[in-house]
Amino acid sequence: MSDQLGVPISADDRQLAAVRFDESGLVPAIVQDTDTRSVLMMAYMNAESLRLSLEQGRTIFWSRSRQELWRKGDTSGEEQYIQEAFYDCDGDTLLFIVEQRGGGACHTGRYSCFHNAFGPETTP
Repeated sequence: MSDQLGVPISADDRQLAAVRFDESGLVPAIVQDTDTRSVLMMAYMNAESLRLSLEQGRTIFWSRSRQELWRKGDTSGEEQYIQEAFYDCDGDTLLFIVEQRGGGACHTGRYSCFHNAFGPETTP
């Protein structure tokens, strides 16, 4: 893990206009670890949280349940520092490559939110 914090990203008007928000004004944002390339989590962003994330170099999402912005790690300590940011070919999904600090990204305390596999369960 590097000592570098998040990287502010300058997105131009054309790039921001390419992002397609749904009828609720939201777009899915996938978060991937810069070192392991593991997918850590998926959350939603609105136009404001996307702009703030790019400006601050930290992931900031829109909480659908609380109806408010939340910056990952402010209460949990599980901070995400943006290294790269992408939008897909249709503009309807975002991808953030982050440096994950703390124990993990999942609210359960796990490294990744994607720890439940389909198929037969195995005992470790």
